[in-house]
Amino acid sequence: MQAFIIDRYGKKEVGRIGEVPEPVVRDDDVLIRIHAASINALDSKIRSGEFKLILPYRFPLVLGNDVAGTVVRVGARVRSFKSGDEVYARPDDDRIGTFAEFIAVKESSLALKPQNLNMVEAASVPLVALTAWQVLVETAKLKKGQKVLIHAGSGGVGTIAIQLARHLGAFVATTTSSANVAWVKALGADVVIDYKQQDFATVLRDYDVVLNSLGSGELSKSLQILKPGGHLISISGPPTPEFGLARGLAWPLRQVLRLLSLGIRTKAKKKGVQYTFVFMRADGPQLREITSLIESGAIHPVVDKVFPFQDTSHALAYVYSGRAKGKVVVQVA
Repeated sequence: MQAFIIDRYGKKEVGRIGEVPEPVVRDDDVLIRIHAASINALDSKIRSGEFKLILPYRFPLVLGNDVAGTVVRVGARVRSFKSGDEVYARPDDDRIGTFAEFIAVKESSLALKPQNLNMVEAASVPLVALTAWQVLVETAKLKKGQKVLIHAGSGGVGTIAIQLARHLGAFVATTTSSANVAWVKALGADVVIDYKQQDFATVLRDYDVVLNSLGSGELSKSLQILKPGGHLISISGPPTPEFGLARGLAWPLRQVLRLLSLGIRTKAKKKGVQYTFVFMRADGPQLREITSLIESGAIHPVVDKVFPFQDTSHALAYVYSGRAKGKVVVQVA
């Protein structure tokens, strides 16, 4: 089958369309004919080698962390899906490879596609929606009336997180560029900080939760707006020793993470707030919860551009440029 493959770590130019064997279908797997796959910042970080300590992939590697498609066949122990089902998923991080014609995904990571979305729209959802859910619902336990700052509101995670936070009844602030202020307000943000004109750390006060997806500068400044007992949650790092332990990383690697996160953990402790690093995971039951929210109209996906499969490298470059509003999707079938 055809797939988008990388043979080494590198920046924008690395990657090619080539032939790879069709996936092996294990007893608890579902084989999917891929209709569409979306691009995530994670794909660029994997390609550049930024996460090679915690995601030690072997080459050649097929990239891609989101999928929407049709079930071709199922493993012997699979009971929830059958041939012909329209499904979507974020595959487990040791089983990625959605920039291809087929992928085998664990039954436990899969959900039926929302009935009100087409394949392109559905492919844009899983990773960013699961990230937003695991930050806001699972980790922050965000409650009605609490105040949350969601950085980069026009990005893939931001667009879904704003809608989810509003659905949970929170007061939502976000940061974005001048061109996107009205657009993210329409998504449900109560306060929008134009980072080209304003410093969020001087405008916002007494927030309960911050979702950070940006760099170390924004991470540290986010501590200034949190109330005592608040929660700073980062999906862009630095990872913590607790994260390393949960993933079963070796002791030396956990010590590396301890050093990498020491600065922000120390600052958070002095401020009386909690710092957590979240690296989202595949989760079919959570994805089914998200499906219900999409079908009810509480959340809708935001797709910026659609690229044909042969232009996957251009799609990655477009996301890498930081210009995308919402998600970028590769149409495979």
